[in-house]
Amino acid sequence: MNLLDAMTAFVRVAELGSYTRAAETLDLSRTRISRLIMELESHLGVRLLQRTTRRLHLTEAGESYLASAQGILQALDEAEAELGAGSTEVCGRLRVNGPMSFGMRFLSPLITRFMVEHPALEVRLDLNDRRVDLLEEGYDLAIRIGSLPDSTLVARRLARCRMIACASPEYLARYGEPRSLAELTEHRCLRYRTTGGSEWQFGGQRLTVHGPLESNNGDVLTHAAEAGLGIAHQPSFLITESICQGRLVPLLQNEEPITLGIYGVYPARRHLPAKVERLLDYLAEAWGDPPEWEREMGLSPIAQ
Repeated sequence: MNLLDAMTAFVRVAELGSYTRAAETLDLSRTRISRLIMELESHLGVRLLQRTTRRLHLTEAGESYLASAQGILQALDEAEAELGAGSTEVCGRLRVNGPMSFGMRFLSPLITRFMVEHPALEVRLDLNDRRVDLLEEGYDLAIRIGSLPDSTLVARRLARCRMIACASPEYLARYGEPRSLAELTEHRCLRYRTTGGSEWQFGGQRLTVHGPLESNNGDVLTHAAEAGLGIAHQPSFLITESICQGRLVPLLQNEEPITLGIYGVYPARRHLPAKVERLLDYLAEAWGDPPEWEREMGLSPIAQ
């Protein structure tokens, strides 16, 4: 039995309350997780988990051992990170999560280039628009855009992007171009379906908009705007190509746009692993200020 593997499996099962979820985060089979914990219990001579058909319960011995095991694993992580901080080699496994539309356009190409430069690195990149729990799901790093409610995590801002109102030339020819925020409220607006999705913000002003379509996916709204269905208010990274190729026209450019922070978020620890730190540096340099997609549109750096 590998004691460290068994201890890791036990801690993950205890934290998640599930053999299956623990197996997923550790990239092991459920059978292997079960075997490791059985071997650990045999090694210790005590029962750590009570298994029922509905849920798992820690025994008194399991609760005591869990606290000790968590401390040991945390100490090992910090020791590894401290060594890695002084190493120039980027290697090992790295699990990264990011938003779908942004990830496809601007994260995955850079991850690929980073791996080419560091062939000893293994990456698992998951893209989705769900707010993942880094600790529970075993991610080393997540890329997040906008507000950051997680106080237990550390965030580094890598770039910023503007929100831009835009519409197709066909829409503007049919309905006219809004010249003010007041006029905008009279137009057909395509809304991102979130809490407050019908409320758009420009600088310090907020306004309520209405329109024929709402969606929880920005690409859907971009395609609808290109088809002439209405005006969209989108992060710049979603509409760069459409604007550069003339399929969409930016609107209300005299109004102060709001900006979104693009962050690298990772679990708090005393020493950041070298592979995470190097990737964060790489992304920040590649995106820049203004970020690369805004430079393509000829936009100036965002004011501090």
